[in-house]
Amino acid sequence: MSDKKTTGIWKVISASSMGTMIEWYDFYIFGSLAVVLSTKFFPSDNPTAAFLSTLATFAAGFVVRPFGALFFGSLGDLIGRKYTFMVTLMLMGGATFVIGCIPSYETIGYAAPVLVLILRLLQGLALGGEYGGAATYVAEHAPAGEKGYWTSWIQTTATVGLFISLMVILITKSSLSKEAFDDWGWRVPFWVSILMVFVSYLIRKNMHESPAFAKTKAEGKISTNPLKESFGNKYNLKFVLLALFGATMGQGVVWYTGQFYAMNFLKTVQCIDSSQVDMLLGIALILGTPFFVFFGWLSDKVGRKYIMMGGMLIAILLYRPIYKQMYKTTDLTLKTEVVANTKVVPSMKEVDATKMDSIYTTTKTFTDGTAVEEIQTKHFEGGKLMVDDKGKDKIENKITKTINNTDKWMLVFLVFIQVIFVTMVYGPIAAFLVEMFPVKIRYTSMSLPYHVGNGIFGGLLPAISTYFVTSAKDAGNPEFYLEGLWYPIGIAAVCFVIGMIYIDRKINTLHD
Repeated sequence: MSDKKTTGIWKVISASSMGTMIEWYDFYIFGSLAVVLSTKFFPSDNPTAAFLSTLATFAAGFVVRPFGALFFGSLGDLIGRKYTFMVTLMLMGGATFVIGCIPSYETIGYAAPVLVLILRLLQGLALGGEYGGAATYVAEHAPAGEKGYWTSWIQTTATVGLFISLMVILITKSSLSKEAFDDWGWRVPFWVSILMVFVSYLIRKNMHESPAFAKTKAEGKISTNPLKESFGNKYNLKFVLLALFGATMGQGVVWYTGQFYAMNFLKTVQCIDSSQVDMLLGIALILGTPFFVFFGWLSDKVGRKYIMMGGMLIAILLYRPIYKQMYKTTDLTLKTEVVANTKVVPSMKEVDATKMDSIYTTTKTFTDGTAVEEIQTKHFEGGKLMVDDKGKDKIENKITKTINNTDKWMLVFLVFIQVIFVTMVYGPIAAFLVEMFPVKIRYTSMSLPYHVGNGIFGGLLPAISTYFVTSAKDAGNPEFYLEGLWYPIGIAAVCFVIGMIYIDRKINTLHD
């Protein structure tokens, strides 16, 4: 490839990637702050239900992504790639900023979670149109035989967006007191988004339409009804279904297991300090991100199929051993407590004229350097211990672990392995989808299976898997922490079988 062409495509990638990265930042900032948001926008009397409700709201944004794919995909095939994802960028950025402005549940009651849900749905619709546009735009600028390499740069943007969201949170936390962050500082990452969106808009507005679409339009061959041609044509529909059940749904669950489920697992099951989790996850993402490009490049040489299927298979086989080791790494029953250093500090907190909280804060240290803070809160009303809706004493226990460096690097390694699985299934997927469909209906056809696979099968994973873990724990299962893995393992296994049987290497060059 000539230097001129290389320079040109790097400009395309830069413009597309920055906007897509910011959209993923916008989308993921909610998930990164899920633990905090559960205390702000939902009733505080049941922390577990509040957290599950937050994850469900997070998942709602994914569920509507297919509808965004249908609407904006059709728009992209009718009017062009450029103008469509300009609209999605502004819609996403605006919704994110407004989430940071919504008053808490204590201020406006149930209006808070309703407003958050509406804005998450708008975010999901916008993201449904963004990815297909960016991937298609880059692929249609890439030379034949190099689509895997060049589109893999787009694949890095979701992970980079997650990384930046974690870093913005860490910087905000380190700049404020714990109390200030909990009070209003958590809103800052949402507000920052509007500045990033403005910069991206300035870059994107100078982009030109993709040459493939421009040529198709000039020849009068653009689709008049992309939805009908994409899904009403049996031949094309076959490829849409193959893309979904043979690739994207497995890719979706591997993606969310390796990043979001891992993050929730570390924070809620292992109870590791939130800042430590953000830091170790950020390190794992930095180490793993270059492999998106590597596997995208490799897919140009050996084909997309075996790299994606290989990533799914390895994930299926190793998820349970990995998470077992993650849990074991910080299991306090395997550590030796320094009993002499244990301190218990009781306190009372008046809620209102009739309600009172009795709080016991216990701090513990262990010989390996691990430190633990346990906060037990008993809720009293009229001098009597309150009961929950199940008739049990209303007692909340919150544990926060501060882990040592050895455990931190072990967890970095275990998360990094999962990120490698992600790069194997995700690095080649954009080129794989683009090559399956003709130019005139490409945006619509590739967007739907991608967003159903990622949005529904993948997006629902944190909520479903967390529910499995919670239920298993309540039932007394000693390995409750592994139960959430059956969902991604099952979905990935089905996808692996279908993909291995029905995906043909000829797909790589079907519409190259």
